[in-house]
Amino acid sequence: MRAARLIKMVLLLQNRASMTAAELAAELEVSERTVTRDALALSEAGVPVYADRGRAGGYRLVGGYRTRLTGLAKDEAEALFLSGLPGALRDMGLQDAASAARLKVSAALLPSLADAPGSAARRFHLDAPGWYQEPETPELLPAVAEAVWDDRRLSARYRRRGGEEVERELEPYGLVLKAGVWYVCARAGSSYRTYRVDRFTAVAVGEERFDRDPGFALDAFWAERAAEFARSLLRGEVVLRLTEAGARRLPYVTDRAAAEEALAGAVPDGDGRVTATLRVENEEVAFGQLFGLGPEAEVVAPASLRARFAEAARAAAERYR
Repeated sequence: MRAARLIKMVLLLQNRASMTAAELAAELEVSERTVTRDALALSEAGVPVYADRGRAGGYRLVGGYRTRLTGLAKDEAEALFLSGLPGALRDMGLQDAASAARLKVSAALLPSLADAPGSAARRFHLDAPGWYQEPETPELLPAVAEAVWDDRRLSARYRRRGGEEVERELEPYGLVLKAGVWYVCARAGSSYRTYRVDRFTAVAVGEERFDRDPGFALDAFWAERAAEFARSLLRGEVVLRLTEAGARRLPYVTDRAAAEEALAGAVPDGDGRVTATLRVENEEVAFGQLFGLGPEAEVVAPASLRARFAEAARAAAERYR
């Protein structure tokens, strides 16, 4: 346990010019006193860790010290080769660079870990696109990826949902691959927005670089935007009476967050069922989703949707009579 922590400490200092005891303690999830003891242990073992005193002080490695990758464990080496997404790298035009990097890492591994790339590939495969759709790589993705990697401004023509094309000057912060669709998260003016890469009709990567906002976190931004998008689709409401089985299955046929919210506010009716108000996209979508619950769900409102279910039930009964 301590050996792994010491290796991580050396790698952290190797990748940063200097770190305070508080920063190291946060990264290593230990106390600052433990950081002090670990730094002393490394120094005694011959690793040139130097402590600068004072308010602006911290720990650093002296003389450009570098450690080799011989400290990797078998599971760590295998996880390293899982971190690459071959299809996504190919789409962005980075396949050759990724291949060269994997060869260099493989060459640095101990002989006992030489099979890590093959071991990971035999056991795991990422298939990002959803079912029933053929993924298409946007023609302009490599150019957008180049701008993202180099922090270069991007001039683009973008086709909106209705077909209108607009000009945009963007600072592309990151790319996201969601269910086979590529998105770029970018700053436009003073706000951050998300654009589908396949809707760009023209892009030009500029020579000018932009300064990244150090407070921007791609994963947090995407999670927030994805949640907002999902909520924005749910503009209608349906009142349901559910059996115990229906309540259990509801999250699997509708939006999970909406189902959990509905069930959290459900009211028992004393007849072994609960009444819940579910947010839905529209009546058409709600009909298709809730029909799968069969007799485990009864639509109470709106009246138009209840009438549609009643007609569907009569037709089904007639067909199977």
